[in-house]
Amino acid sequence: MTITPPALSVFETVESEVRSYCRGWPAVFDRAQGARLTDEDGHEYLDFFAGAGSLNYGHNNPVLKRALLDYLERDGITHGLDMATTAKRTFLETFQNVVLRPRDLPYKVMFPGPTGTNAVEAALKLARKVKGRESIVSFTNAFHGMSLGSLAVTGNAFKRAGAGIPLVHGTPMPFDNYLDGQVPDFLWFERLLEDQGSGLNKPAAVIVETVQGEGGINVARPEWLRALADLCRRQDMLLIVDDIQMGCGRTGAFFSFEEAGITPDIVTLSKSISGYGLPMSLCLFRPELDVWEPGEHNGTFRGNNPAFVTATAALEAYWADGGALEKQTRARGEQVEQALISITEENLVDIKEYRGHGLVWGIEFHDRARASAVARRAFELGLLVETSGPQSEVAKLLPPLTITRDELDEGLRTLARAVRETAV
Repeated sequence: MTITPPALSVFETVESEVRSYCRGWPAVFDRAQGARLTDEDGHEYLDFFAGAGSLNYGHNNPVLKRALLDYLERDGITHGLDMATTAKRTFLETFQNVVLRPRDLPYKVMFPGPTGTNAVEAALKLARKVKGRESIVSFTNAFHGMSLGSLAVTGNAFKRAGAGIPLVHGTPMPFDNYLDGQVPDFLWFERLLEDQGSGLNKPAAVIVETVQGEGGINVARPEWLRALADLCRRQDMLLIVDDIQMGCGRTGAFFSFEEAGITPDIVTLSKSISGYGLPMSLCLFRPELDVWEPGEHNGTFRGNNPAFVTATAALEAYWADGGALEKQTRARGEQVEQALISITEENLVDIKEYRGHGLVWGIEFHDRARASAVARRAFELGLLVETSGPQSEVAKLLPPLTITRDELDEGLRTLARAVRETAV
């Protein structure tokens, strides 16, 4: 497929220079369905990006679209702040019955605002309020959002520099295998906590991703997560799991921490919780942590009722049937892994490592510029792949969970070709 870059005059002359994805994918997209997008010239692209994880059920999923259209056609509430509405009630009842109760999770549900960073800001604020301390511990290569509080617990130097002010009250610790197994897990962290001369203020909480998506597809071992949860309990720190990109089934189970057998004190969800790519986020926490005063944390767009409708439809369609989607995601993940084994064997000199879990995978190259070259070539061949890692050194695969086996195989063959054709 030969793609001619479109005339982007209005985007270049009116839109800010801050735009990024459109630079790597110079097309004007017009339609999308399932795992495919079509640009205004009729070129079709297989999507291994899925709205950065906000489209786990694919583009314009017909079940969710029907529920949304029916709701809008009957003049259902669109904007509701935190008012009680039928759409919110139905979502809360469904979320409780389909997600929380079967997993024996006692969480209260907070609607903090429409984006992931809103949920993280609420989690950090709540942890500090509950514990009466300001310090938060995060991990190397973490990514938690682009607002100031979230940036303070994000590791990426480029993103942090955009804040323009000092980012304080956060302390980074080594993520799982950051030190290549040469140091016992949490040795440094626990030593600092116990040493009155360490200079580490007692943290209110620890925030962690079970799989660091933006950080380079770094997968925490279940035993490492269990040890972290135990450390938090012993040291009177709250454990926050940021499940914004890895939740809603991305790793297999609905919550990415289920495999480790832990119950975080606070959980953040966004991206695919609405099911349809509509802005929505949740902050979940143990009932005893619900110390908010009415209106103490709010936001104009935390009552996105169309998102409640599609979220409810997604839960009923994909999570109320005893785990069919989870099994499919694990099977698709095995399909990806087998393909990556073959790609690695074909490119042993170039590929440093492949890693992932469920339907999130990454290929890290020795040449840090290679991942971007692979993504560019993949786009030319009709496949959307983004990069991740502190220097964009990882080609990141994030297809919809609903992708068919044939579509996944097609995309993996295209990826293999892109890797092959960018070899020096």
